[in-house]
Order: sequence, then C-alpha cells, then structure tokens
Amino acid sequence: MTAAISNVRPDPDKVLVDIVDYVTKYKVASRDAYETARYCLMDTLGCGFEALQFPACTKLLGPIVPGTIVPNGAKVPGTSFQLDPVHAAFNLGAMIRWLDFNDTWLAAEWGHPSDNLGGILMAADWVSRNNVAAGKPPLEMRDVLTAMIKAHEIQGCLALENSFNKVGLDHVVLVKVASTAVVSQILGLSYDESINAVSLAWLDGHSLRTYRHSPNTGSRKSWAAGDATGRAVRLALIARTGEMGYPSVLTAKTWGFYDVLFKGNEFKFQRSYGSYVMEHVLFKISFPAEFHSQTAVEAAMALHGELKRLGRTVDDIKKITIRTHEACIRIIDKKGPLDNPADRDHCIQYMVAIPLIHGRLTAEDYEDYVAADPRVDALRAKITCVEDKQFTKDYHDPDKRSIANGLTVEFNDGKKLKEVLVEYPIGHKRRRKEGMPILVEKFKVNLARRFPEKQRGLILDLCMNPKKLETTPVHEFVDMMVI
Repeated sequence: MTAAISNVRPDPDKVLVDIVDYVTKYKVASRDAYETARYCLMDTLGCGFEALQFPACTKLLGPIVPGTIVPNGAKVPGTSFQLDPVHAAFNLGAMIRWLDFNDTWLAAEWGHPSDNLGGILMAADWVSRNNVAAGKPPLEMRDVLTAMIKAHEIQGCLALENSFNKVGLDHVVLVKVASTAVVSQILGLSYDESINAVSLAWLDGHSLRTYRHSPNTGSRKSWAAGDATGRAVRLALIARTGEMGYPSVLTAKTWGFYDVLFKGNEFKFQRSYGSYVMEHVLFKISFPAEFHSQTAVEAAMALHGELKRLGRTVDDIKKITIRTHEACIRIIDKKGPLDNPADRDHCIQYMVAIPLIHGRLTAEDYEDYVAADPRVDALRAKITCVEDKQFTKDYHDPDKRSIANGLTVEFNDGKKLKEVLVEYPIGHKRRRKEGMPILVEKFKVNLARRFPEKQRGLILDLCMNPKKLETTPVHEFVDMMVI
C-alpha cells in the first residue's frame, strides 16, 4: 500500500515571509534603538579587541592559506587581515564571542545578538569597498546600525517563546538565521532570493549544545557564533547566484525543521518584529561572565567588601546559598572538576568564588594559574543554588526580565550575613543610565589594548558622535581600526 505524496511546491512558510518582510520593508524609527545600537557597536568591537590578547583565540584567525590578501576584501578590525567576507565574518565573530563579554538576550532561549555583527560589518565592509572600486556609493554606518537592530530583533523575538536548548540545539542557529536575513539585504539580494537564503539557513546543519555543558564544555562555544555568522554570509552569497530555496523547510511533514528538530512543535511568537530587542538588550559591562551569574558576581563583590570590613576571610565561611532562577540552575550550577576556561565561565560557583577571594573577576581569572588556588575549589564546594519560583517568573516577565540572584553567607561560628540581593545587572534596561558611562570606559580600556593613543582617540570621537558615525562610509570606519 502506498500513500500519495503531493509534489506541488508550497508557498514559503509564514516564518520565512515574516522575517524577510521585516528586513526589506520595516523602517526603524526608534532613536532609542539607534542610540543603543551605537553603544552595542562600541562594546561588541571592544570585546573583540580584548579577545586578541588570548592565543587560544588568535590561533583561529587569519586567512585559511597564510599570507592571502583578498583584493577589496573585508578588513578585520584590530588585525591586519584582509579576507573574503565569509572568512572575515568568522574571524570577527570569533573575536566578539571569545570572552563571553558581549551583550545578551535572555528568554525561553538565550543568546548574544551582537554575535551577528561579525557577518553584518564584514559583509558591509566588503560591499562598500567594492562599490567604491566600481565608482558606486559606499554603504554608510547607519546601514550597519539598522542591520544590527533588525538582527537583534529577529534573534530575540524567535528566542522569546521558543527554547532551542530544550531540544539540544545551540542558540547559534538563531545567529545563522538572523545574520542570513540582514546580510541578504546588505548584499543586495532580491526579495525571493532573500526568502531562499533564509530557508537555506533553517535547512542547514545546526550545532548541538554539547560544547556548553558538562562534561564536554569546551572552547567551541567561543567560536560557534563566529562559525554561524560566517556561514550566514556564505548562504546569502549562494542564494544571490539564483540557487533555489526550500519554501516549507520548517513545516514539511517528516522532513521539515519542526518534525525533525523541534519535536513537531511550531514556533510561537510573543510579539511582531520591531525594535524591542535592541532597546531592551542586556549589556555585560562589569564582568566577563555568563549572564545568568552577573547579579551573583555583583553581590559577591559587595560581600567581599563586607568580609574585609568584618576582618573575615573565605576560610571563615561554612556555607553560601545562592537564591536564584531556574535557568541559572539549569545552565551554570556545576559541581566537580573544571577542566578549562570555557568550563569555568559556565560555573556560577566559580564565578562567585573568585570575587569573594580576590575582589575581582576578569578574563584572566578563568586561566589555569588562577584556578589552581586551592581556596577556589574549597569555596566552590560550600556554594549551593536553590530556585526561587518568583525569580523564575520575573525572569520571563516581559516587563521585568530580571536576572535575580541573592547570596547568603553563613560562617563557621553560626553567624550569618544579611542576604545581598541584586535583581537587575548594571547592563539591564532599568540601569541603562547608570551603565552607559561605565560601558564607554570599558570601550576605552579595550581600545588601549590594541591601538596607539592618537588612533584610539579618533575611533572614540567618531563613536561618540551619533550623526557623524551614521554618515561615515563603512570602509572608512573599519580602516580606522586596522593595524
């Protein structure tokens, strides 16, 4: 007995159409979104410059064939590399994401929407340089900021109600989809070509979360987003040749994304695409730590000061209780040995222990020589996480989106300190006014890691002037940041 299979090619899935309609037709009118995108641009590039201090990152960068320089190729900020746009996107994307210090979005799915900047900026730079070579107008940085806003929105809105991690997929699938959509416009694809490109992104093989979880946590989590945004540029270029797409890539029975990878469930959407995500994105300003721990680290810093005031040390501590939200427990509540920096920056006990001991948490604090201090593992063993149901509820509340952690310290003599509770990290929308001056200082520090005084002064002056920045040709902006 056989079943008839229809060979009538369907209309594109609504999810594909909605994404491409948004990218091609929606006009961003929010000044708040553009202002936040400008800060996001600065912070994201700064995170990449800091990553260039780490050989584990830099060993992955540069052309595939050493010494290759692509004529009119995209120039990777902070380096001397001039590459094809696909590999340039990987390079910048890996730099951006390496230290887990760029912006964050927390919902049913988590992620880092600024990961998309690797594909956006490198594709725009390549187009801009080739336009100038052909006597055409270059792209301007406002085009980059607009693409950033839209990529944030696509990734963030897909993440609001849809948990990819619960089916074992990594959130970089959303980087691939969002980057493909906005890069398609940057590269000048037609509407139908853009639909095809986004379908190719959903059709692609997708990363498992294996590298983010014990016992396999490893450094691929630092370059996975670079891989995704580079792949997005490649897929958009393939679609630009006229290569066909796959209209029911999500909904096709048996063979579509929903049936194969999403347990037969369709995506749910909380809101239409606009500029909400960029306006509410979470900046990592104070600590290079997985975002669910940011408030815990801030609380630990306060407790470090209290210990000093009381003349106590971590040796006097019997127990620390972290009152937290479900996502924190699921992702970064980790016992046992930690084998590498990628393992440590996904362990809340480690990220609390370091500031309690040293009064700091920097990127270097995840390295082996810091972790070898026997006080670290001894203190980790005393830290326990417990879920507060209200914290979990507030974490998902669209009007709050809190990331609360409360730390209570109990001493060996039975005395307790009053709980230190931090509901919103300094990079949260509710603390934006407090956070942006600190973000600018973070950018200054990261510029100083890579550029001489005059060069970093020019970069900073341009980034702090919104009107001038938006009208600057993309290739001229990137030229300011090469060495």
